[in-house]
Amino acid sequence: MHFDQRTQAALREAGLSTEEIRAASERVVEATREAADDLEAFFADRDAVYSDMDQAHSAEEFPEHAVDYLDLFTHADDIRGYLRFDSWGVPVTGGRVLSEDVVELSLGPTVDDRVRFAADRDAL
Repeated sequence: MHFDQRTQAALREAGLSTEEIRAASERVVEATREAADDLEAFFADRDAVYSDMDQAHSAEEFPEHAVDYLDLFTHADDIRGYLRFDSWGVPVTGGRVLSEDVVELSLGPTVDDRVRFAADRDAL
């Protein structure tokens, strides 16, 4: 089950049965996988995206990035993976779809920040 012991106890105290807690846990896992699929699909059909990432070597407010791929895996409510640009890459430690045109990824070292990506600059 996805929920830790304290969360399960709190949900039981709120009146949920073990089966209801199990169903909610399964829905969390399913929603996480759906989010990861949606994030991968966002990057799959695009050669380039724009972001609000701070970059020392870019004068653009919203720099353009050539994207090779986004590869994600899930475990319970955790999304992890790797975002590969044309000449560098970064671990992904979370993410969510904000709209049809904008997603947000939590990027690990060397970025260590939440970054929004969009299909065009105007969406940011």
